[in-house]
Amino acid sequence: MLVVAAIGGNALLKRGQPLTAENQRANVKVAAAALARIVQAGHKLVVTHGNGPQIGLLALKGAAYDPQKIYPLDLLGAKTDGMIGYVIEQELENALDHTRAVATLLTQIIVDPADPAFSNPTKFIGPVYTREQADVLANAAGWSVAQDGNAWRRVVPSPQPQEIPDVRVLKLLLDQDVIVICGGGGGIPVLRGEDGSLTGVEAVIDKDASSRLLAQQLDADALLLLTDVDGVYRDFGTDAQARIETLTPQDALALDLPAGSMGPKMEAAATFSTHGGLAGIGRLDQALEILEQKAGTCVLTPK
Repeated sequence: MLVVAAIGGNALLKRGQPLTAENQRANVKVAAAALARIVQAGHKLVVTHGNGPQIGLLALKGAAYDPQKIYPLDLLGAKTDGMIGYVIEQELENALDHTRAVATLLTQIIVDPADPAFSNPTKFIGPVYTREQADVLANAAGWSVAQDGNAWRRVVPSPQPQEIPDVRVLKLLLDQDVIVICGGGGGIPVLRGEDGSLTGVEAVIDKDASSRLLAQQLDADALLLLTDVDGVYRDFGTDAQARIETLTPQDALALDLPAGSMGPKMEAAATFSTHGGLAGIGRLDQALEILEQKAGTCVLTPK
Protein backbone atom coordinates (compact mmCIF):
# COMPACT_ATOMS: atom_id res chain seq x y z
CA MET A 1 0.00 0.00 0.00
CA LEU A 2 1.01 3.61 -0.55
CA VAL A 3 0.44 5.52 2.70
CA VAL A 4 0.45 9.29 3.21
CA ALA A 5 1.02 10.01 6.90
CA ALA A 6 0.43 13.56 8.12
CA ILE A 7 2.04 14.14 11.51
CA GLY A 8 0.69 16.96 13.63
CA GLY A 9 2.58 19.55 15.58
CA ASN A 10 2.76 17.24 18.60
CA ALA A 11 5.29 15.15 16.68
CA LEU A 12 7.66 18.10 16.84
CA LEU A 13 6.58 19.90 19.99
CA LYS A 14 4.35 18.62 22.76
CA ARG A 15 1.81 20.99 24.28
CA GLY A 16 3.49 23.48 26.58
CA GLN A 17 7.07 22.52 25.64
CA PRO A 18 9.64 25.23 24.85
CA LEU A 19 10.44 25.46 21.14
CA THR A 20 14.04 24.18 21.35
CA ALA A 21 16.03 22.08 18.92
CA GLU A 22 16.56 19.46 21.63
CA ASN A 23 12.84 19.05 22.31
CA GLN A 24 12.03 18.81 18.61
CA ARG A 25 14.75 16.23 18.01
CA ALA A 26 13.54 14.05 20.90
CA ASN A 27 9.92 14.17 19.72
CA VAL A 28 10.81 13.45 16.09
CA LYS A 29 12.80 10.41 17.21
CA VAL A 30 9.63 8.97 18.77
CA ALA A 31 7.63 9.84 15.64
CA ALA A 32 10.20 8.22 13.37
CA ALA A 33 9.99 4.95 15.30
CA ALA A 34 6.22 4.85 14.74
CA LEU A 35 6.51 5.69 11.04
CA ALA A 36 9.27 3.13 10.55
CA ARG A 37 6.82 0.39 11.60
CA ILE A 38 4.67 1.23 8.56
CA VAL A 39 7.66 0.77 6.25
CA GLN A 40 8.77 -2.41 8.03
CA ALA A 41 5.27 -3.82 7.47
CA GLY A 42 5.92 -3.57 3.73
CA HIS A 43 4.21 -0.29 2.79
CA LYS A 44 5.43 2.70 0.78
CA LEU A 45 5.42 5.91 2.80
CA VAL A 46 5.06 9.64 2.20
CA VAL A 47 5.30 11.90 5.27
CA THR A 48 3.85 15.39 5.65
CA HIS A 49 4.18 17.58 8.73
CA GLY A 50 3.13 20.84 10.38
CA ASN A 51 5.28 23.91 10.97
CA GLY A 52 3.07 26.41 12.79
CA PRO A 53 5.28 27.10 15.83
CA GLN A 54 8.47 27.12 13.75
CA ILE A 55 7.29 29.51 11.05
CA GLY A 56 5.87 31.83 13.69
CA LEU A 57 9.16 31.86 15.56
CA LEU A 58 11.14 32.65 12.40
CA ALA A 59 8.74 35.46 11.56
CA LEU A 60 9.15 36.85 15.08
CA LYS A 61 12.95 36.74 14.81
CA GLY A 62 12.79 38.51 11.45
CA ALA A 63 10.55 41.22 12.87
CA ALA A 64 12.93 41.73 15.79
CA TYR A 65 15.83 42.16 13.34
CA ASP A 66 14.06 44.75 11.20
CA PRO A 67 10.25 45.25 11.41
CA GLN A 68 10.34 47.09 8.08
CA LYS A 69 11.91 44.17 6.19
CA ILE A 70 9.96 41.11 7.28
CA TYR A 71 10.61 37.93 5.29
CA PRO A 72 7.52 36.72 3.39
CA LEU A 73 5.75 33.61 4.63
CA ASP A 74 6.54 31.50 1.56
CA LEU A 75 10.29 31.90 2.19
CA LEU A 76 9.87 31.26 5.91
CA GLY A 77 7.83 28.16 5.07
CA ALA A 78 10.60 26.87 2.83
CA LYS A 79 13.12 27.46 5.62
CA THR A 80 11.09 25.49 8.16
CA ASP A 81 10.47 22.67 5.66
CA GLY A 82 14.20 22.24 5.19
CA MET A 83 14.91 22.35 8.92
CA ILE A 84 12.11 20.01 9.99
CA GLY A 85 12.54 17.72 6.99
CA TYR A 86 16.22 17.30 7.82
CA VAL A 87 15.45 16.10 11.36
CA ILE A 88 12.65 13.75 10.27
CA GLU A 89 14.78 12.39 7.42
CA GLN A 90 17.73 11.69 9.69
CA GLU A 91 15.69 10.06 12.46
CA LEU A 92 13.76 7.92 9.95
CA GLU A 93 17.06 6.73 8.45
CA ASN A 94 18.27 5.88 11.95
CA ALA A 95 15.03 4.07 12.85
CA LEU A 96 15.29 1.97 9.67
CA ASP A 97 18.99 1.26 10.29
CA HIS A 98 19.84 3.04 7.02
CA THR A 99 18.28 0.26 4.93
CA ARG A 100 16.03 2.63 2.96
CA ALA A 101 16.53 5.85 1.02
CA VAL A 102 14.78 8.89 2.53
CA ALA A 103 14.48 12.31 0.86
CA THR A 104 12.99 15.69 1.78
CA LEU A 105 11.26 17.62 -1.00
CA LEU A 106 10.25 21.28 -0.80
CA THR A 107 6.69 21.24 -2.14
CA GLN A 108 4.97 24.14 -3.90
CA ILE A 109 1.17 24.16 -3.80
CA ILE A 110 -0.91 26.40 -6.03
CA VAL A 111 -3.71 28.44 -4.43
CA ASP A 112 -6.39 30.68 -5.92
CA PRO A 113 -5.72 34.44 -5.60
CA ALA A 114 -9.50 34.95 -5.34
CA ASP A 115 -9.79 32.61 -2.34
CA PRO A 116 -11.84 34.46 0.35
CA ALA A 117 -9.27 33.36 2.96
CA PHE A 118 -7.00 36.21 1.83
CA SER A 119 -9.47 38.74 3.22
CA ASN A 120 -10.21 36.70 6.36
CA PRO A 121 -7.02 35.39 8.05
CA THR A 122 -7.80 32.55 10.46
CA LYS A 123 -4.73 30.26 10.56
CA PHE A 124 -2.86 30.46 13.88
CA ILE A 125 0.93 30.43 13.69
CA GLY A 126 3.71 31.09 16.15
CA PRO A 127 3.90 31.40 19.93
CA VAL A 128 1.10 32.47 22.28
CA TYR A 129 0.96 35.95 23.83
CA THR A 130 -1.03 38.02 26.24
CA ARG A 131 -3.45 40.49 24.66
CA GLU A 132 -1.03 43.35 25.41
CA GLN A 133 1.97 41.56 23.84
CA ALA A 134 -0.07 40.61 20.77
CA ASP A 135 -1.22 44.20 20.24
CA VAL A 136 2.34 45.52 20.43
CA LEU A 137 3.56 42.98 17.85
CA ALA A 138 0.57 43.54 15.58
CA ASN A 139 1.17 47.30 15.55
CA ALA A 140 4.92 46.94 15.01
CA ALA A 141 4.82 44.30 12.25
CA GLY A 142 1.40 44.83 10.69
CA TRP A 143 0.21 41.39 11.77
CA SER A 144 -3.36 40.23 12.33
CA VAL A 145 -3.88 38.62 15.75
CA ALA A 146 -6.77 36.69 17.27
CA GLN A 147 -7.70 34.97 20.50
CA ASP A 148 -6.70 31.30 20.76
CA GLY A 149 -8.21 29.91 23.95
CA ASN A 150 -6.97 32.04 26.83
CA ALA A 151 -4.07 33.47 24.80
CA TRP A 152 -3.51 35.47 21.60
CA ARG A 153 -1.61 34.47 18.47
CA ARG A 154 -0.84 35.70 14.99
CA VAL A 155 -3.33 34.69 12.27
CA VAL A 156 -2.65 34.50 8.53
CA PRO A 157 -4.71 33.58 5.42
CA SER A 158 -5.26 29.85 4.87
CA PRO A 159 -6.44 29.34 1.27
CA GLN A 160 -7.54 25.97 -0.09
CA PRO A 161 -4.87 23.98 -1.97
CA GLN A 162 -5.67 23.62 -5.68
CA GLU A 163 -2.78 21.78 -7.34
CA ILE A 164 0.63 20.29 -6.51
CA PRO A 165 2.97 20.88 -9.45
CA ASP A 166 5.80 19.01 -7.71
CA VAL A 167 3.81 15.76 -7.73
CA ARG A 168 5.82 14.73 -10.84
CA VAL A 169 9.02 14.68 -8.79
CA LEU A 170 7.27 12.85 -5.96
CA LYS A 171 6.20 10.06 -8.28
CA LEU A 172 9.73 9.70 -9.64
CA LEU A 173 11.06 9.25 -6.10
CA LEU A 174 8.32 6.78 -5.15
CA ASP A 175 9.05 4.74 -8.29
CA GLN A 176 12.59 4.35 -6.93
CA ASP A 177 11.24 3.14 -3.55
CA VAL A 178 12.29 6.35 -1.76
CA ILE A 179 10.50 7.39 1.44
CA VAL A 180 9.52 11.02 0.81
CA ILE A 181 9.05 13.84 3.33
CA CYS A 182 7.11 16.67 1.67
CA GLY A 183 4.25 19.14 1.96
CA GLY A 184 5.74 20.61 5.12
CA GLY A 185 3.43 23.05 6.87
CA GLY A 186 0.80 22.47 4.21
CA GLY A 187 3.27 23.16 1.41
CA ILE A 188 4.69 26.43 0.12
CA PRO A 189 1.76 28.55 -1.18
CA VAL A 190 2.25 29.89 -4.70
CA LEU A 191 0.18 31.62 -7.38
CA ARG A 192 0.30 30.73 -11.07
CA GLY A 193 0.51 33.70 -13.43
CA GLU A 194 -1.09 33.97 -16.84
CA ASP A 195 2.26 33.02 -18.40
CA GLY A 196 2.46 29.88 -16.23
CA SER A 197 5.13 31.24 -13.88
CA LEU A 198 4.87 30.60 -10.14
CA THR A 199 5.34 33.17 -7.38
CA GLY A 200 5.05 32.85 -3.61
CA VAL A 201 2.19 34.39 -1.63
CA GLU A 202 1.63 35.41 2.02
CA ALA A 203 -0.36 32.49 3.42
CA VAL A 204 -0.16 29.16 5.26
CA ILE A 205 -2.13 26.24 3.80
CA ASP A 206 -3.88 23.84 6.16
CA LYS A 207 -1.70 20.73 6.49
CA ASP A 208 -4.61 18.29 6.53
CA ALA A 209 -6.17 19.79 3.40
CA SER A 210 -2.90 19.68 1.46
CA SER A 211 -2.16 16.14 2.70
CA ARG A 212 -5.57 15.06 1.42
CA LEU A 213 -4.90 16.62 -1.99
CA LEU A 214 -1.46 15.04 -2.09
CA ALA A 215 -2.87 11.60 -1.26
CA GLN A 216 -5.45 11.97 -4.04
CA GLN A 217 -2.93 13.12 -6.66
CA LEU A 218 -0.63 10.21 -5.76
CA ASP A 219 -3.52 7.70 -5.85
CA ALA A 220 -2.54 6.67 -2.33
CA ASP A 221 -4.30 3.73 -0.66
CA ALA A 222 -4.43 5.35 2.77
CA LEU A 223 -4.28 8.76 4.43
CA LEU A 224 -3.32 8.83 8.12
CA LEU A 225 -3.88 12.05 10.07
CA LEU A 226 -1.79 11.49 13.18
CA THR A 227 -2.05 13.55 16.33
CA ASP A 228 -1.93 13.18 20.14
CA VAL A 229 -5.47 11.84 20.70
CA ASP A 230 -6.61 8.28 20.02
CA GLY A 231 -9.45 9.13 17.68
CA VAL A 232 -12.63 11.15 17.20
CA TYR A 233 -15.22 11.05 19.99
CA ARG A 234 -18.98 11.38 20.17
CA ASP A 235 -20.18 13.56 23.04
CA PHE A 236 -16.60 14.57 23.78
CA GLY A 237 -16.06 16.00 27.27
CA THR A 238 -19.17 14.37 28.73
CA ASP A 239 -19.73 11.19 30.76
CA ALA A 240 -21.16 9.61 27.62
CA GLN A 241 -18.11 10.23 25.39
CA ALA A 242 -17.07 7.30 23.22
CA ARG A 243 -14.49 6.86 20.48
CA ILE A 244 -15.92 6.41 17.01
CA GLU A 245 -14.26 3.38 15.41
CA THR A 246 -15.57 3.62 11.83
CA LEU A 247 -17.58 6.10 9.80
CA THR A 248 -18.79 6.58 6.25
CA PRO A 249 -17.69 9.81 4.55
CA GLN A 250 -21.26 11.10 4.71
CA ASP A 251 -21.55 10.47 8.46
CA ALA A 252 -18.11 11.97 9.01
CA LEU A 253 -19.09 15.25 7.32
CA ALA A 254 -22.28 15.40 9.40
CA LEU A 255 -20.33 15.54 12.68
CA ASP A 256 -20.12 18.88 14.49
CA LEU A 257 -16.41 19.17 15.33
CA PRO A 258 -14.19 22.11 16.37
CA ALA A 259 -13.06 24.13 13.34
CA GLY A 260 -9.62 24.77 14.80
CA SER A 261 -8.63 21.19 15.56
CA MET A 262 -10.53 18.02 14.65
CA GLY A 263 -12.88 19.59 12.09
CA PRO A 264 -10.29 20.01 9.30
CA LYS A 265 -8.96 16.49 9.91
CA MET A 266 -12.38 14.92 9.57
CA GLU A 267 -13.17 16.96 6.46
CA ALA A 268 -9.89 15.84 4.86
CA ALA A 269 -10.51 12.21 5.86
CA ALA A 270 -14.05 12.20 4.50
CA THR A 271 -13.09 13.86 1.21
CA PHE A 272 -10.23 11.43 0.62
CA SER A 273 -12.25 8.32 1.50
CA THR A 274 -14.99 9.18 -1.00
CA HIS A 275 -12.44 8.12 -3.66
CA GLY A 276 -12.22 4.64 -2.15
CA GLY A 277 -9.19 4.88 0.13
CA LEU A 278 -8.85 4.41 3.86
CA ALA A 279 -8.58 7.56 5.99
CA GLY A 280 -7.62 7.24 9.64
CA ILE A 281 -7.35 9.69 12.52
CA GLY A 282 -5.57 8.81 15.76
CA ARG A 283 -2.43 8.70 17.82
CA LEU A 284 0.95 8.81 16.18
CA ASP A 285 2.26 5.84 18.14
CA GLN A 286 -0.65 3.75 16.81
CA ALA A 287 -0.06 4.61 13.15
CA LEU A 288 0.31 1.02 11.98
CA GLU A 289 -2.68 -0.13 14.05
CA ILE A 290 -4.82 2.63 12.49
CA LEU A 291 -3.73 1.50 9.03
CA GLU A 292 -4.79 -2.04 9.99
CA GLN A 293 -8.13 -0.66 11.33
CA LYS A 294 -7.33 -1.80 14.87
CA ALA A 295 -7.16 1.69 16.43
CA GLY A 296 -8.16 5.30 15.89
CA THR A 297 -11.17 6.45 13.88
CA CYS A 298 -11.36 5.11 10.32
CA VAL A 299 -13.40 6.66 7.51
CA LEU A 300 -14.33 4.27 4.70
CA THR A 301 -16.68 4.18 1.74
CA PRO A 302 -18.87 1.05 2.07
CA LYS A 303 -18.15 -1.60 -0.54
